[in-house]
Amino acid sequence: MDTRLLRTFAAVARTENLTAAAERLHLAQSTVTAQVQALEKELDLRLFDRLPRGVVLTSAGREALAQVEAVLEAESRLRAVAASAGGADGRVTGRVVVAAGETLVSARLPGVIAALRRSHPGIEVDLRTMGTATAVAALRTGELDLALLLEDETAFRDISCTPLAREPLVLVCSPEHPVARNAADAPADWAELARQDYFLHEQGCSYSDRFVDRLLTEAGGTQPRITRFGSLEAARSCVAAGLGLSLLARANIADALAAGRLAQVPGPRFPDVAVQLARHRRRWLSPAAAALTAELPHHFPQQ
Repeated sequence: MDTRLLRTFAAVARTENLTAAAERLHLAQSTVTAQVQALEKELDLRLFDRLPRGVVLTSAGREALAQVEAVLEAESRLRAVAASAGGADGRVTGRVVVAAGETLVSARLPGVIAALRRSHPGIEVDLRTMGTATAVAALRTGELDLALLLEDETAFRDISCTPLAREPLVLVCSPEHPVARNAADAPADWAELARQDYFLHEQGCSYSDRFVDRLLTEAGGTQPRITRFGSLEAARSCVAAGLGLSLLARANIADALAAGRLAQVPGPRFPDVAVQLARHRRRWLSPAAAALTAELPHHFPQQ
């Protein structure tokens, strides 16, 4: 049996959407549909009910999913054993698929991968940008080995989350913005902050979402103008141009702060956000994934 069909089935089962599964697997939707149909034909079993809003596992499909995930886990272990056996000198080899949000992908993980290439040149790292919800779903389907989540609290029955570090956050503006120029008179309070314009990371970014909730609570009758971007660079550029404020991880703006292109807003301080290392509880941690896990703490501020 072609395990690609099983992997596609698991992705569709978890997303309950052919289009979403196709995007996650980097396949055309027609290919995903054909692979699901091929698996159903091979098993002589209807795995999904097709509904207007998407697809839903049948009772037989739910039973099949548990077995499929066990097969995919066994395949993963077999590949890791084969990869490890390939190095007669005991070197760790293999492929690790890891995901994180853009905050960490741009600021932290390039250094991790560069260090790992020096210490373990036989390890291939496949790095993907995903938010928390997408990453957790991908861990469940076996698409990912590891994920880094910027979340203070996590509660997933099947996903293990281990606190790794804390990422400092900074509220920033242009040095020419009135909030920065008025700092000599008085630091900004929440009432003043609620009257400003903001350029923040997209919905699903935990620290941005919490900041928006606080702004709306403090705004009273004022409605803050908030623009959400899928790109951190877009948010940084708007802020540097003097168009508004943003709450960002210090690691993403350290160079701009040092060069004077951005300034820290004098006012409320914001708690650091937790970085959590996530993996599926039932899946084996390959030697390559273990090597990456061991390297990660060296590239984050330690409390």
